Amino acid sequence: MPNDLARRLEPIVADAVSGVGFELDALDVQQAARRKVVKVVVDSDDGVGLDEVADISRAVSARLDEHDHLLAGSYTLEVTSPGLDRPLTAQRHWRRARYRRVRVAPNQGQEFTGRVGHAGEHAARLLVGSQIRDVRYADVAHATIEVEFKQPPSEDLKRLDDDAAEIGNAADALPTGSAGTSGGRPRKNRTQSKEEPR
Repeated sequence: MPNDLARRLEPIVADAVSGVGFELDALDVQQAARRKVVKVVVDSDDGVGLDEVADISRAVSARLDEHDHLLAGSYTLEVTSPGLDRPLTAQRHWRRARYRRVRVAPNQGQEFTGRVGHAGEHAARLLVGSQIRDVRYADVAHATIEVEFKQPPSEDLKRLDDDAAEIGNAADALPTGSAGTSGGRPRKNRTQSKEEPR
């Protein structure tokens, strides 16, 4: 979290977001004239719908009202889901990008694109050309999802599924939810703003 107020609000907001079944992805608090703008980014393995953004907004607003001494004045609450341009910086981001095509800029070497398969604790499996390779999160300088206008080739998805099954058999047990269930469906960025009078 980039500032001290956001750091203090983070556990409060995270608790409110998780209470309605979602995960806090990012929190930012900025001063805009005489009021603060509280920007909350939420996510889940199944994405976030507009109705769910409204539910989250109500839950976060109620929790912030209980801690209005921290905000010390009026604020605007903005709740949104991540857009496609959100960098993949954590294991959960890679897990939710399963089957998506991503552009990867490694810390060393040439930029490349690949399709995401299994996302483990320290690395994701990517189909790059005709080869499946491990991409360690620590070795990635920047990675983002690429927009695709057609369905991924079924043979690519089968290769990634077969690879994930082999990993599962070799490990004999994967952590719950590590394979992800996003299915590569397009995700829309959902936003809702709410003015809180003080």
